[in-house]
Amino acid sequence: MKTLFLPLAVATLMLTGCNTSSSEGDSAPMSHEARINPTDVVRGDAPELAALGSYETGVTTLTVVNENQTDLASSSEDGFATYDRSLTLEVWYPAEAVSDDVADRTSKAITRDGETIATLRGRAARDATPLYSGGPFPLILVSHGYPGNRYLMSHFGENLSSKGFVVVSIDHMESTYSDQSVFASTLLNRSLDQNYVLQEMARLNDDSSSVFGGLVDVSNAGIIGYSMGGYGAINTVGGGLSESATSLPFGGTPTQLGLLNQRQLSHPGYQDTVDSRFKAAIAIGPWGNQYGLWDATGLANIDVPVMVIGGSVDDVSNYEGGIKPLYQGLSGIDKYLLTFQNANHNAAAPMPAPQEVYATGDGFDHYADAVWDNTRMNNITQHFATAFFEQYLKGEDRSAYFDLIPLAQDGDEDAGTTWKGFNQRDAVGLEFEFELK
Repeated sequence: MKTLFLPLAVATLMLTGCNTSSSEGDSAPMSHEARINPTDVVRGDAPELAALGSYETGVTTLTVVNENQTDLASSSEDGFATYDRSLTLEVWYPAEAVSDDVADRTSKAITRDGETIATLRGRAARDATPLYSGGPFPLILVSHGYPGNRYLMSHFGENLSSKGFVVVSIDHMESTYSDQSVFASTLLNRSLDQNYVLQEMARLNDDSSSVFGGLVDVSNAGIIGYSMGGYGAINTVGGGLSESATSLPFGGTPTQLGLLNQRQLSHPGYQDTVDSRFKAAIAIGPWGNQYGLWDATGLANIDVPVMVIGGSVDDVSNYEGGIKPLYQGLSGIDKYLLTFQNANHNAAAPMPAPQEVYATGDGFDHYADAVWDNTRMNNITQHFATAFFEQYLKGEDRSAYFDLIPLAQDGDEDAGTTWKGFNQRDAVGLEFEFELK
């Protein structure tokens, strides 16, 4: 096992028209220079818990290597080769304050075309000293779609780290914009990657010589997964795949898909891979249920709280045939369903399209939704993710933020009745359902 720090080059571009919140959660304008591709914006109409927290934050890049893994891309009828599976991680964390005169608050991100590099800017200072005195902090893993990368949902890292979480976003090898490969690799490796990163963060936390030594509360870990990341999250926290999972009509050869048997509920070793340190999961637009990858028995095997988020017209993960039935199939746990009416598959997860994407004209619709503004959706999801993880990872009572009528507009607006944390009328277009165990 190897862990490497990878410094990133930096650059500065310009864009007008955005505001970002201060560390106290108040909206305040940034300089003109700072407004290119901001990842920490909180709009004026954002719900209450989207506001940035009181912690200063840092960000750093790590690479972890899971050795001797199955190489599906080079498989044949004669068998499989093995390789070392390299996962680049972006880690946001509470940090000591860093002066703006010396702080590097930028990141370089590959965009959808696999070539164009965007410069992102947030509030987190690169390689800032962690705030050890405030720790340990609960861990949240972020897992992108197919394809994607560790920056696609960087707004979660910026936002949740300011509230006392360590947030680790994964570049899933063979599933990023730069190295997209056989789909069977993604099907097999999503949960394996998520479990391995949890193990590596636990190892680093126990290593007194590591910058993360003593910083991370790995016994209280959560996952945010989008699309294929959501598929992985459900499988990771106990949603063992159905018997039909190895006979999908696409995704790989029969030999490749046969390896999915280890992620099936019926496999004798599967249950041993369900790590009890994962205490909660958010699945955004989770893929796979529309093809029967789970049945009632598999979903009933999950014993941690789950929040499902989706767009009502998602035509990739199929809202009516996949996302909503997945929520309905969960049983015996606290479960929640947040729906963005008329949003498609990009609901809630992707950051706004970087300005460099406008210049190339390639991939804008990979980030954007035809109806909803990205930052608006991001803020709403940050609000609910904050309540969810503070409740289930920190033990704080956030139940009032979930005890909501399904449609806020059905409340008595004249009497001020609406969803907690939202101003009147600001929850229009949203639906919320929940059941408690």
